[in-house]
Amino acid sequence: SSYTIQKNGPGTGVANSLPRHEPFEQAPMYVAVMTYLGYGLVTLFGYFRDFLRAVGLEKCHVAQERSEQKDFVPLYQDFENFYNRNLYMRVRDNWNRPICSLPGPVFDLMERISDDYNWTFRFTGRTIPNVINVGSYNYLGFAENNVDFLKTVAEKTQEYGVGVCSTRQEIANLSLHQELEQLVANFLGLESSMAFGMGFATNSMNIPALVGKGCLILSDELNHTSLILGARLSGATIRVFKHNNMHSLEKMLREAICSGQPRTHRPWKKILIMVEGIYSMEGSVVRLPEILALKKKYKAYLYLDEAHSIGAVGPTGRGVTELFNVNAADVDIMMGTFTKSFGACGGYIAGKKVLVDYIRRHSHSAIYATAMSPPVTEQVIRAMKCIMGQDGGDEGIRRVRQLAENTRYFRARLKEMGFIIYGNDDSPVVPILLYMPAKVVAFAREMLRRKIGVVVVGFPATPITEARARFCLSAAHTRPMLDQSNLLILSRLSHYHTV
Repeated sequence: SSYTIQKNGPGTGVANSLPRHEPFEQAPMYVAVMTYLGYGLVTLFGYFRDFLRAVGLEKCHVAQERSEQKDFVPLYQDFENFYNRNLYMRVRDNWNRPICSLPGPVFDLMERISDDYNWTFRFTGRTIPNVINVGSYNYLGFAENNVDFLKTVAEKTQEYGVGVCSTRQEIANLSLHQELEQLVANFLGLESSMAFGMGFATNSMNIPALVGKGCLILSDELNHTSLILGARLSGATIRVFKHNNMHSLEKMLREAICSGQPRTHRPWKKILIMVEGIYSMEGSVVRLPEILALKKKYKAYLYLDEAHSIGAVGPTGRGVTELFNVNAADVDIMMGTFTKSFGACGGYIAGKKVLVDYIRRHSHSAIYATAMSPPVTEQVIRAMKCIMGQDGGDEGIRRVRQLAENTRYFRARLKEMGFIIYGNDDSPVVPILLYMPAKVVAFAREMLRRKIGVVVVGFPATPITEARARFCLSAAHTRPMLDQSNLLILSRLSHYHTV
């Protein structure tokens, strides 16, 4: 469910509309059975340990109901707390690891240990140096501390300071912000854009300004939480279609137009299709040409979240519209973040000038949120100019091509080794399926022991039988780093299969 890539000069690719299979291989039956058994055993032991805590044979470290509130509605007895208490707590050392260096292609971690089975941690005072970082979204390597590259950021910090302490609509609308917004519009080939200080809020606070009661949102089932929250806050009706499934989307569009709103059957005020460019858990790429065709056929609007795709895909890093060689103006609302490819923070909404002007007046994020910090704004400007070649060099396009090369190489090596990986060949997000909960935990710990920092993800963030490790590649990764990661993956997972 992706598209073939035709070569168009060295290191570039332009998409045509021929479908190509995007693998989502199912686990063998015995693996699924063993996975369910693993979760079942851990759950049974969880209930047994809760019994021991209830009778006082085991100390309880979590919040509990007070005895005088025993007749109240319980606050802490739902399944989420059971899961955190008995499953997540046993493996908590694999998440929230504190780092103490620049989060570049390698970083240093603060060593910590637990004396009470991960309920609390203490630092040893030592560090774990030179860990290969395959967990950060540093796609183009702009999370860096090169003095020459950061010269303009330092100058703007001295000129403007580090904070603005006000909103854009009061006294914090700096010339830097206007320069950034014009640059983003030029980069995307659109009329106008508006920048925001937080990527998550760019979705959650702007969607309610675009749709409301009487509107319909058609949302991909794997959309990010920020999109889901924004849709819920809007008050619009939400219907979810199967991931990247055009038959499911078209069926919902047809039903929405034929049936209208529930009970009254009046036409919907707006129908908004919400999708992402690259899905961060699956590594899959949106089927943009087909979605655009459906949008035009049924007169709907399209909201495209390019948080993980802007800067990371396309011959010159302009995202999935460039990857598929479609007109960016055909997308009604283009959203993206500066958090990944640009080594900063914040996000943007781009599109027609009338749309952006409307958001300036009606978005909660535009009206109430503090404006972007000047050094952060300048960091985005200098990274975007670098990609566009406006800094007088070719470092930006070199990084875009290096990321594409690293992505193809890493994915190809994993496939050669026989691992089940998800996603598109052009996606720098590479999930490798681990399935069993014990394997997920052991894999993360063993990789760190061998100086590889990787993110592992399991239920409830993924389906219960699809726990995985997620590798995020960067233009800053060297070939030896990728080879070392591949060899360690092979050695550890081969060991677990043997055991």
